Amino acid sequence: MPAQGEVEPAHKSAEHSEHGQGKVSGKKGRGGAKKPKTAQLRGPGVALKKITDKKLKGRLKHSERLFQESQAKASKVTEWLQPSEPGYLEAEGVEQTWNVKQTDIAAAVDVGVAQKAFDLRLPELGPYSVDFTRAGRHLLLGGRKGHLAMVDWQRRSVQCEVQVQETTRDVCFLHNETFFAAAQKKYAFIYDKRGIEIHCLRDHTEPNVLQFLPHHFLLASVGKSGFLHYQDTSTGHIVATHRTGLGPCAVMRQNPWNAVLGLGHAGGVVTMWTPNITTPVVKMLSHRGPVNAVAFDPSGHYMASAGADNQIKVWDVRTFKPLHAYFSYSPVTSLDISQRGLLAVGYGSKVQSPSSAKLHSAGSGEPNFDSFVANPYASLRERREGEVAALLDKLQPTTIVLDPNTIGRVRKEPQEVQRQRQAEAQAANAARLAAQKAESVSKHKMKGKNKPSKRHRKKQNNIIEEKKPQIKAQKKELEQKAAKKAAASPPPDVPRALERFFRK
Repeated sequence: MPAQGEVEPAHKSAEHSEHGQGKVSGKKGRGGAKKPKTAQLRGPGVALKKITDKKLKGRLKHSERLFQESQAKASKVTEWLQPSEPGYLEAEGVEQTWNVKQTDIAAAVDVGVAQKAFDLRLPELGPYSVDFTRAGRHLLLGGRKGHLAMVDWQRRSVQCEVQVQETTRDVCFLHNETFFAAAQKKYAFIYDKRGIEIHCLRDHTEPNVLQFLPHHFLLASVGKSGFLHYQDTSTGHIVATHRTGLGPCAVMRQNPWNAVLGLGHAGGVVTMWTPNITTPVVKMLSHRGPVNAVAFDPSGHYMASAGADNQIKVWDVRTFKPLHAYFSYSPVTSLDISQRGLLAVGYGSKVQSPSSAKLHSAGSGEPNFDSFVANPYASLRERREGEVAALLDKLQPTTIVLDPNTIGRVRKEPQEVQRQRQAEAQAANAARLAAQKAESVSKHKMKGKNKPSKRHRKKQNNIIEEKKPQIKAQKKELEQKAAKKAAASPPPDVPRALERFFRK
């Protein structure tokens, strides 16, 4: 955190954080030597020797060949897909990198980079809390005395500026630069890019710190009451409210890998929370005094914590074991880890980087940004389409877990549970079979017309067969009428004039 009344942009802090690293060079910083670029590796392939099915083995061989060809093509185009190399600050002889000033760095770099440097001095309304958009283009400032401002630092223009006339403890952007939230004296408020108040979040009482989860559209806050609130900014509903039970809290950071929130408490405890569990998923004793700052690296596998005991510790989040421990001259008030894995430590008016606190590689910022994640040069249409796509791809709060790789896996039960379930299933099947046998033995067998074979035969009879008695009666009646008519008729040799004597 900069000194009270003075705020520096993040890229300057990143340059300062490089002072702890470095090899020997001139007094002025210069870019490091280029390193050979490596292709994107995909891990071990499929073990084809153990596959006996020839058809499946042939398909897998074809797939492996396609993967190898695509990997070779990707390695060839890496040079023009990622043209920039990360640079770092070097020192020569007995010189120390922290003695290099910003003016020296600006004079050593090229003109395009030097023009991006600027000074921002706000001596009256600080100290300030600072936040950047995911693309890094817009800067949000929140002064403790109520001064809120949003700046487009690339164009060096102020987008909005407002005085809320009450204490402001923290600020953060929402999904993009169109909205931002401020943790004020009594409640949390949401403003638009013009500085107009949009919402008053009365459920977030006396908040100290805010965090926004971009993939879930959740705004989280924790404050003096010790309650952790999750609010969905797309629907406006409260998703979860957790009582930490560890008193007031003013330290909270999110892990970008799994969206789990890490909270630092006054008892030296660091807890990790998800919205779908009312108790902390992890609770670890980190320091012998209050925790002042917590930070996660971009990969989400490492966590740095600083306490009032003047200690800085680096933890492996996968095993929850400390990797490094350092002592500072005074209690650290802020921590951050750069895109290249460099740890920056802020205390008082100083920002430093421990010489051995390098988690990944030298350099502070990533020179080759991913435009599909965050594009600082996106047009208005691209920003709108990105917002719609983010809402469509929004994840549910239930997907926030400690290990996101477990999502989609089938949980395998222990062998004891599997055996127990099999025994219960076998016992149930045996009982059902015994009941069926007992029912078949005790069933009364009916004889005569109600036999199953008789019923089946009736079903198979034709409709004409069912009407045979009626047809026979009609035929018999017709035959009787014909016989009567034949008996009443005169013999064929009788004259016609005498036929009337033969009729009855």
